[in-house]
Amino acid sequence: MGRFIYGNAGDAVEIEDRTLAHLRIVVMNKLRRSEGFMFDVEIGDGSGRRSFWISPSASVQFHFFGSRQPRINRLWVEELMQSASGPNGLTIGAEPEEEAVESEG
Repeated sequence: MGRFIYGNAGDAVEIEDRTLAHLRIVVMNKLRRSEGFMFDVEIGDGSGRRSFWISPSASVQFHFFGSRQPRINRLWVEELMQSASGPNGLTIGAEPEEEAVESEG
């Protein structure tokens, strides 16, 4: 279980490492484009939801507890990017199954 850490105060939310790896790509790409967005996430202990305004000036950290980088599901990254660009901001949806890649030959 990893942690998304936001701001100088170190506000943090626990997020599964695999999910966190995908979120990192989305956040990195949005901030690279200087695009601010809302990130809405459920608190792991069931105590509700937290919303973070993510902007290029914000301090953001991703703390992974596992040492191995998970395989990235491009479809999930695309869905998360669309969510982050939508009117409600980034929310974590279920990971879609990856499409089978057929080899040519």
